[in-house]
Order: sequence, then structure tokens, then C-alpha cells
Amino acid sequence: MTSIVLFRQDLRLSDNPALSHAAAKGPVIGLYVIDDVSLPNGRLPGEASRWWLHHSLKQLKLSLGNLVVLRGNPLEIVPEFAHRVGASGVYWNRCYEPNAITRDTEMKTGLVANDFDVSSFNGSLLFEPWDHMTKSGTPFKVYSAFWRSCLRSAVSPPIVKPKIEIECHDNVGVQIADWGLLATKPDWAQGFQPLWQPGETGARRRLAAFLDEGLLGYGELRNRPDLENISRLSPHIHFGEISPRQIWATTMFHATKTPVIRNDVDKFLSEIGWREFAYHLLYHFPTLPVQNWKSGFDNYPWVENSDHLAAWQKGMTGYPIVDAGMRELWATGYMHNRVRMVAASFLVKHLRIH
Repeated sequence: MTSIVLFRQDLRLSDNPALSHAAAKGPVIGLYVIDDVSLPNGRLPGEASRWWLHHSLKQLKLSLGNLVVLRGNPLEIVPEFAHRVGASGVYWNRCYEPNAITRDTEMKTGLVANDFDVSSFNGSLLFEPWDHMTKSGTPFKVYSAFWRSCLRSAVSPPIVKPKIEIECHDNVGVQIADWGLLATKPDWAQGFQPLWQPGETGARRRLAAFLDEGLLGYGELRNRPDLENISRLSPHIHFGEISPRQIWATTMFHATKTPVIRNDVDKFLSEIGWREFAYHLLYHFPTLPVQNWKSGFDNYPWVENSDHLAAWQKGMTGYPIVDAGMRELWATGYMHNRVRMVAASFLVKHLRIH
């Protein structure tokens, strides 16, 4: 029986539990829905994200053999498409943002009511957000205690790429290039192409390059914006072109070959831990995107000043490190983590812009 794999934040073939589950059952149809309605964080993606998505979907389609890309509300499109192709089941890897949980719960209920087999899997995290709780059974609110708890558990090994029988439906939907994800007037992303390789292959190459060239000294040198001791993996992880389990396993294997980097390995993996902690908090405190973590900031004296905002956006504040970071971001799509902290703090605490 034919199964649909609904790709979202997991644009890869290896260590993809939903894809492996579907492939074991028979023919697979890959589906991606450009969702402008029930967005994970309630906001439309920026143009840089759409640029990356365009190229990542192209790579996924090439690797998979075929990929149907549709646009609209998944709550309507997925059941309709499943009926149209005569699928027996629909499978996906879980998203954990509040809007996404609401969307997926409703979608699963509707599909099950129409006799589709539905299962979801963890393809995005080392641990589920509910796997690690305090001794009193409450969510962790402090990173260090959370990460110590995680380190007491084994990380599951990544799943190898399955043997996939693809069922093609070229007459459904339109080509990826026709969805208008790329900037054209003007094409401000011309500088991105030489710097980034979106897709699963690019993610693996980026990790390998970092482990070989940037990991030694990472614990301290990652604080230097003028050095390359950084992974640059964040967009690859965001789009699920590489999983935390793959990063964990590959990094730990690298450490066995080069024991001198053990402290740098621990520090790098603890940064993956910060991502885990963020999802842990977001799952247990779903108002985080719209409410202050500390209520004392509810009456913060914000200032509305469009001139100051524009100067910050264009890198023309007169503060060199802030301006350098913002200009780097515009030209390359990237800003060093420490500069990000400075630029963000400048916007919020110096200019006091919400």
C-alpha cells in the first residue's frame, strides 16, 4: 500500500524515522506543503528562509527521486491529496511549536477519522521535550540542570537511509521554481550561493569541515567573531537537513580519533543541548513566543523610532561592531553568534525597540 511522507523540518533521507517507517510498508510519495496558514511560529518565513527552502527542496527532490510540492493549508491539502492518490497512510516527524502541535493534532484526528493510518515520530531532537523532568515531575527551567539530566541518558543512534520505492505523481502540483520562493527584483541573494550549500549533502559536508578545521579550540575560539571556529550548521539543522542524532554520533566518533579535542567536543554538543532546552521550554511553556518569560518586563519602556530601526537594519548606527554584523547578515545571510548577541542587545536595550 502507498504511504505519504509529509516533509516539514526534516528535509533529508537519512535518520528520518517517518520516511523509514513508510518505506518499510511499500511505495512512498514525498509531499511538502508550503504552509502560509498554520505556521509553526505564527509568522511568515523571511525571504532568506524562502531562498534556503527553495534550494533545499530541489536537493530533496533530486535525492528522493520525486517530491510533490503544494501550497496552502495542510489541514485541507493533506487529506485531499491522500484521497486523490489512494494512500493508505500518512506519516511525519513531529514539530513542537505551539501552532504546529495544534495543526498536527487536528490533522491527525481528521485523517484517522477517514481511515488513514497515521503515525508521527521524533526526527528533530535528541530527546522528546517530556523525556527529562525535575525530580518533582515539573519542567526544567535552568539549562545546566536540564543538560545534566540529558547526559545521564543514552542518545539513540541515527537511522540509516532506507531503501525507498518512490511512487511518482508528476501531474500534481507545479515545479518548485514556480512557487516564487526566490528573490528576483532585486536578487539580493546573489552572494549566498558561493557561501552555502542547502540540502542534506551540504549539511554533511559542513559538519565534516567543522570537525576537521574548526572544532579544535572551539570552547574558547568560538567567542572570536574574526575566526572560523564555528559550525555554521544552524540553517541546516533548522530545515532538518541533518539531525541532532547525526551530529552527536559523528562528533563523538571524531572525538575517539582525536582525544585532545574532548573538551571542545563537550562544549560543542552542549550547544546542541541549548537547542534541546529551548524546545523543552517551548513545549511546556507555549506562551513563550508571545509573553515575557519574566513578567517584570511587561512594562518595559519601549520606544517607537522608525529612523533608529532603519539605521540598525541597514548597519548605519555608527557602532562599528553592530553595523559590521548587520552588514554581514545582509550580504551573507549569517552573523556570528557573539555579534548577534551584541546587535540584538543594542536593538532592545539601547534603542529600546520592541
